[in-house]
Amino acid sequence: MDTTERTASGSGLSIVYLLTNPAMPGLVKIGRTAQDTAQARLDQLYTTGVPVPFELVFACGVEDAVRVEQALHIAFAPQRVNARREFFRIEPEQALAILRLLHIEDATQAVEEQSSSISEQELGATRALRARRPNLDFTVLGIPISAELRCTRNDAVVVVVGPRKVRFGTDELSLTAATREAMQLDYSVAPGLFWSYQGRTIHEFLEDAYGELSAE
Repeated sequence: MDTTERTASGSGLSIVYLLTNPAMPGLVKIGRTAQDTAQARLDQLYTTGVPVPFELVFACGVEDAVRVEQALHIAFAPQRVNARREFFRIEPEQALAILRLLHIEDATQAVEEQSSSISEQELGATRALRARRPNLDFTVLGIPISAELRCTRNDAVVVVVGPRKVRFGTDELSLTAATREAMQLDYSVAPGLFWSYQGRTIHEFLEDAYGELSAE
């Protein structure tokens, strides 16, 4: 967290943010900072020990950033990698779903429009590394055609009908699209944690197949 946090003049709001980094697949950083210096704070996280810059997934303006941040940290405590670090082994959409329930002010674009000290070349390195992530392919994962995948959040079931397609009801969809339908979401989420086959999540199959490279 930013120990020098202060609210933006006149707004009464501070920023709670979600960050990812393709060099740290499967991890989400949840933190808070001042609204008017948010981008500068995010730039500071790009230290010599971090291969490529972080990517801002979402930023929101909240009146009590301390309580919101702590609530997220408590909610995802079992997935915290290190008690002294703000990294969690979750999908960013899991934290985003909680923030949306709070009816917070989306400040992502406002933060992105603030000036950054990170060069375009360095930002390009982040995009290039992210682009290397493989697409979901059930044949590579060893999941056969006609296999049933069960949703970990409800009783929904999809059937694998191709290397990258499943059948949900009467529709043939990508697993990402099926996740939206099955969980009744109005936004897309990475599906790996939300489906299982023979007692293991698709995320686990991906880690076995690709090691540190995660798939969409």
